[in-house]
Amino acid sequence: MAMTRTPDDDDRLYKVVANHEEQYSIWPADRENPAGWSDAGRSGPKSDCLKHIKDVWTDMRPLSLRGRPRPAAPTGPAAEGAGRAG
Repeated sequence: MAMTRTPDDDDRLYKVVANHEEQYSIWPADRENPAGWSDAGRSGPKSDCLKHIKDVWTDMRPLSLRGRPRPAAPTGPAAEGAGRAG
């Protein structure tokens, strides 16, 4: 019986790449980086690269937004009813 391959059953090597906003992705190790992305110092199987990204990319906001304060959560009567259907 033949096994069906899933997207995670990938035997290619990947590298972790990052852009100027410190957002991460994986890219095939044997290909030139996409425009605007540079090597982030990790390569290997897809699962290892994805685990590394999960470990290091703890704040998903782009770098340009990280210096700004997060918006405050709405409060008051309007916020209390926001989740209710009318």
